[in-house]
Amino acid sequence: MSTKWGLTIRGICEFNDKILLLKIRSHSSHDAEKWEIPGGKVKKSEFFDDALKREYAEETGLEIDIKELHAVVRKDYTTCKTKEEIKSIQLVMNVTCDSDVVKISREHDDYGWFSLEEIDKMIADELLTQPAIEAFKN
Repeated sequence: MSTKWGLTIRGICEFNDKILLLKIRSHSSHDAEKWEIPGGKVKKSEFFDDALKREYAEETGLEIDIKELHAVVRKDYTTCKTKEEIKSIQLVMNVTCDSDVVKISREHDDYGWFSLEEIDKMIADELLTQPAIEAFKN
């Protein structure tokens, strides 16, 4: 069986010199209790900017504006349901929002606004997902 390729879009949102991260739910099969950059999979025939705005609204309740490309990260994983091997290209964009009031979805247990120094410590303590680590190293 051939390997499939997927596209994921994420957005680094800075508000009042802090960056928004979401904590993956504790019972997740991937990266449980780690912190990640908001975003998700791009659906078939969906423009990736539309996907990022949709995912942000679903996961955080925030409306965002996309500014520029921040990083491109690759993450390979195995799907939970079908056990397919997926090679995922993750586009990480810089985004802005007009509020820091977040309403998280059921996909996450918590959220926080963190300084770059706090994020560096989270990386050292292995509390971030691999794509987030790669994005913040750029």
